Amino acid sequence: MQVLVDTSVWSLALRRPVASAAEGEPREVALLRDLIGDGRAVMMGAIRQELLSGIRSAPQFDALRDALSGFDDLPLERADYERAAEFFNQCRSRGVQGSNTDFLICAAAAGRRLPILTTDRDFTLFKPHLPIELMG
Repeated sequence: MQVLVDTSVWSLALRRPVASAAEGEPREVALLRDLIGDGRAVMMGAIRQELLSGIRSAPQFDALRDALSGFDDLPLERADYERAAEFFNQCRSRGVQGSNTDFLICAAAAGRRLPILTTDRDFTLFKPHLPIELMG
């Protein structure tokens, strides 16, 4: 089964040196490594954009862009964007706030029945209101 990996997990993995679980590696990073090894880690264009945004050094930007180039972006359709807006509205009506990107991730995952691997606690707030599965 493929897994949609959220920006928070990619970020955590990319800013830490390679370590083992015995050395205190976060569980999500170990899961990501396994997903990559099995060819089951899924990337989205919006996640790629978040990862690359804010990098001040051109060489660092190029290195990260190149490192991520091995991952294809999940193709999105109009229905994904419409579902993301519905999810935004559903959660907002219940007092739960989130970013457009987070709701797009939820919509893409829900539409394809993909679990989401994340460390972002906002997704646990979305879960009671949206048809999403969180891995872990």
